[in-house]
Amino acid sequence: MGNVQLWLVRHGETEWSLSGAHTSHTDISLTEEGRKQARSLVDRLQHRTFSLVLTSPMQRARETCNIAGYGNKAQVEEALLEWDYGIYEGRTTFEIRNQHPGWSVWKDGTPDGESLEQVEHRARAVIDRCVAAGGQSLLFAHAHILRVMAACWLDLPAQAGQLFVLSAGSLSKLGYERETRALLGWNQAS
Repeated sequence: MGNVQLWLVRHGETEWSLSGAHTSHTDISLTEEGRKQARSLVDRLQHRTFSLVLTSPMQRARETCNIAGYGNKAQVEEALLEWDYGIYEGRTTFEIRNQHPGWSVWKDGTPDGESLEQVEHRARAVIDRCVAAGGQSLLFAHAHILRVMAACWLDLPAQAGQLFVLSAGSLSKLGYERETRALLGWNQAS
């Protein structure tokens, strides 16, 4: 188990990630800055051999994956979709808090969307798939699903994902320190 690593890539910037709008099922592409962030991954990932490369089916993740040079190796993984924000899709936290003061996706959830427990279930399924593959896995996905995945990897409650901030186009690594699951690198931007 100690040789298993999960390399997590948050997709590059989009218009909505730039504005802070919650984006789950709205399929938008990268901005020019997002494409630049994806290109910066090439140097950091080149010459690496991954036993498994997975990408969310959303355009922003697939585009990041393609630009980073792994599009021909990647398998689309539905479990890597972003948290379904329900009626909060496209709205910023500031806008939501105008109607619901103090709202937090981590504590209050998303009406007509997914629960934290549902997101956790998907994150654990991806982790299990990566562990079964062995070696290093490369995952292209979204901020909240990857943050939940980090919490699950570290055997923390899924809500602890709120502690792991991820910037657009960032690279993070989960792995082992001896037999203990650990954070090997986090939110490394271009």
